[in-house]
Amino acid sequence: MNSIDECFTPTHDEKSRQGYISSMRKYILKDVSAVMASNYEKNIKPNFIASNGREPDSAEEVKGSIENNLIYRTWSSLRYNAQEMVWESVREGVEREIPQMIATFKDSFKSSSHSGSLRLNKNLDMPDYVESLDVHLMPGCWQTEHALDDVSQGAVYFHGGQVFRGSLLPDKKRSGVAASVSKWLSIKYPNFSPDKILETGCTIGSNLLPYNEIFPNAELYGVDVAAPCLRYAHARAVSNGVGAHFSQQNAEDLDFPDSSFDLIVSSFFFHEISVEATKRVLSQCHRLLKPGGMMVHMELPSASQVDPYYNFVLDWDNEHNNEPHYRDFRSQNFQSLMNQASFHSDDCFTVAIPDIGGASPEYFRKVALGDEPPPKHGNYTSWYLFGAFKS
Repeated sequence: MNSIDECFTPTHDEKSRQGYISSMRKYILKDVSAVMASNYEKNIKPNFIASNGREPDSAEEVKGSIENNLIYRTWSSLRYNAQEMVWESVREGVEREIPQMIATFKDSFKSSSHSGSLRLNKNLDMPDYVESLDVHLMPGCWQTEHALDDVSQGAVYFHGGQVFRGSLLPDKKRSGVAASVSKWLSIKYPNFSPDKILETGCTIGSNLLPYNEIFPNAELYGVDVAAPCLRYAHARAVSNGVGAHFSQQNAEDLDFPDSSFDLIVSSFFFHEISVEATKRVLSQCHRLLKPGGMMVHMELPSASQVDPYYNFVLDWDNEHNNEPHYRDFRSQNFQSLMNQASFHSDDCFTVAIPDIGGASPEYFRKVALGDEPPPKHGNYTSWYLFGAFKS
């Protein structure tokens, strides 16, 4: 069957606009960011030291010293507007193809390669952290439905995401979180071979399906609260010949039996939910893991792991990108969160790894084995992981 991704056929002008916005984001996040950082080091921080007798020791102090600076205000305005432009650049193309996308989703159930499943729950209570705002400034967020069997929010998320990161991710076939984490697991733990893998907050399955390449015999499961994303994920899995099981559930309260999974993963998930919700999700991870199983969550580094200026840069999303739990999550001690979920301290870990698409196989292997330091976090060059084994 045709891929649901291929239903999106932007015009020449739409492609040009998407390419421009993607390149503009690269310019803002690399070049303008570098100018802002240089100005901070040369002018703003020295002025702070002169007034206070010390360097800023928190993101809040950095923000207070820089928020009225013209370079920062320009960077912030450009970044905000570019974020809105990402979604707008794909909106018309998605709206034009909604009937074909829905038809492709329905056809996925007829495919001979169909070996997965999709469970939806129209009565699921939508959590406030999803329903009350457009996360990432994406109109309609992940869960809004515009038609029967709608997939449009999944399509906007996928194609907008391509624009969002297209100029920053390394131009390699295998790249991204799942490709990197699965390869890291195969090197770091060569005897670990999961039979069942679960991703929480899976959206359209982009960071679930690649696990099939490293662990081809594993059953894949993905949960999310957003039906349009899950429909899109199901159609993508079928077209790729991957048998994945998707279900519409809140990761805070899952209906799988105890000890169901060998590996539980997530990507950019926890900073979107409240700290209290995070604690409930991690408790579910502990309940659902088999003894000897492992959870590996890719997230932003905690505030304690980076310097005040980088914390300030990361925390921009908290105020300006409709991610109100961003700072609260990053202020947590990740090991403490895992301990509260019944994971033993000796079984917990935090680690950074390179993106596999931007690292040589030799360097990636050395970092995975702890023989080389990982690259500095930022612009998709590396991924920060926290996780634990279940004793």
